[in-house]
Amino acid sequence: MKKFPKNVPSRTNPFVYLFVIALVGAALALFSGGDISFLATQQVKEISITQMLEKYKADEFKQVQVKDNDISAESFSGEFFHAYKESTANIKDLGLDDTTKKTTVTVVDTSDGKLWINILIGVAPFLLLIAFFVFLSRRAGSMGGGESGPFGFGKSRAKVYDKTKHQTKFADVAGAKEAKEEVVEVVDFLKNPKKYLKMGAKIPKGILLVGAPGTGKTLMARAIAGEADVPFFSVSGSEFVEMFVGVGASRVRDLFKTAKRNAPAIIFIDEIDAIGKQRGQGMGGGHDEREQTLNQILTEMDGFEPDTSLIVIAATNRPDVLDKALLRPGRFDRRVHIDMPDMDARVQILELHSQNKIWEKGVNLRKIASKTVGFSGADLENVVNEAAISAVKNRQKAITHKDIEDAVEKVSMGPERRSRRITEDERKIIAYHEVGHALAGHFSEHCEPVHKISIISRGSALGVTWFLPEEDKYLMSESKMKDEMVSLHGGRIAERLIFGQTTTGASNDLERISRIARAMVMTYGMGDQNKVGAVVFAEKTKGYAGLDFQEKEFSESTSRIIDEEVQKFVFDAEKTCENILKKNLTLLKVIAEDLLKKENLTRDEFLAYFEKTK
Repeated sequence: MKKFPKNVPSRTNPFVYLFVIALVGAALALFSGGDISFLATQQVKEISITQMLEKYKADEFKQVQVKDNDISAESFSGEFFHAYKESTANIKDLGLDDTTKKTTVTVVDTSDGKLWINILIGVAPFLLLIAFFVFLSRRAGSMGGGESGPFGFGKSRAKVYDKTKHQTKFADVAGAKEAKEEVVEVVDFLKNPKKYLKMGAKIPKGILLVGAPGTGKTLMARAIAGEADVPFFSVSGSEFVEMFVGVGASRVRDLFKTAKRNAPAIIFIDEIDAIGKQRGQGMGGGHDEREQTLNQILTEMDGFEPDTSLIVIAATNRPDVLDKALLRPGRFDRRVHIDMPDMDARVQILELHSQNKIWEKGVNLRKIASKTVGFSGADLENVVNEAAISAVKNRQKAITHKDIEDAVEKVSMGPERRSRRITEDERKIIAYHEVGHALAGHFSEHCEPVHKISIISRGSALGVTWFLPEEDKYLMSESKMKDEMVSLHGGRIAERLIFGQTTTGASNDLERISRIARAMVMTYGMGDQNKVGAVVFAEKTKGYAGLDFQEKEFSESTSRIIDEEVQKFVFDAEKTCENILKKNLTLLKVIAEDLLKKENLTRDEFLAYFEKTK
């Protein structure tokens, strides 16, 4: 059986046929109309109208034909003549109606042809315009899945999952064990509903996947689509919102209508916070359109028939901004949290993404996983990919341990920028700055251990001191936050002790110090209990007419006390850092000078300096 290319249209537009018929009709009318011209194949002599009439009066013509402004004649001797008359003159005015003459005079009626030409001239522009717009709409529809034409605004943009193109399974989702168990039950319910219905269990109407960016929410949805033997409709929350009011709600209705016809089915809405934000925070404009769309989703999710096996799965990394009506049971019955992967999960993710890679013997993925605390699944996939790219670039036959370690540093701190031109004086300031961070952190009991010190520019940073936790931690103590502020002060204090002044290089350090100190006082209740106490003073962000502003829920006098407590934390950390660096000033100079020569110091090299001082 012959296969036709996919881009060949299945049928021609009817307006094309109409336009062709009009052209053919006009052509026939133009070249027909009773024309019995006997001059088509003869040699014709052009004469004036006066000469033509003189010959007619002299009775020299056998026949004369008048067609519009053309007069053709044939003489008795076999000659042929042609002349032109004025458009206002008729045969009577010209004297061609003399019945006593032997000449046969024929007048060709072309009124029907003129009628068709007039119709064509009047109608053709409109036909061309209609055909042009229809062509554009069909072209846009073919490029946008058939829903982008002028009459497709209210149609759903959801994509139907194609199992022939996608093969994602639960086995392809590493880590997130508890999250997988939650969704596996839903897939099993759709495949084997009888055993659940026998027990009286009802299918969940909605599942909300919550997690930080890169933790695998969309990947989990693809795995559900791959495992479930039911239609799977995927759409992004932003695709519901248009500049025309009511379009989003229409698309929601069309999506749920289509899904219900194919039930049991699954609807996946990615980034639902684009349309699911709390209502009543805006005035007019796009907010009305967004709220109409949200109201329609609420209605559709709460209006399911009891026997309709339709599940809505949504993903977001901002559950705090979602409307309460959207989160209640009956709409989203389950909230599945996908957390950052722990040590074992990171090892599984690295192993999963390493399956099609060529590794050198001796590469320890668990050791790499220990250096990626705080990395998401997407970060780990990027690490493995960057390591493979590095191996190819270096023309290696396999990925080495150094490749993947460099990839971890590249993903976490940015690529090295050796081309940046830095003067020798600036290099010296950067070296003492970074060693100041490292020493202050090393002599702080609760600070994370130093992993690497570098004065090679990475990203926007001129130098980097990398503190790496040895294990996963889920709580941060007051003492740890104070020690972190001490280590952040290290760079600025080192500059002041060695060079007698500070530079702009500590701007980001000061921002982080201020953020930590303010969070300790305003969010975590770690300030003086006699002054601020265990009260949350966090400012709330509210929106009005599309604008956001901060709203304080405390007085100005309380704000002054908060500022004093924040300054106290900052000053205490600065004083502690200064005492540490003054006590180890000689060590600071030695390490900084070595760093200027080597440009990089590993953890083992850094710890070796303290072994010498024992």
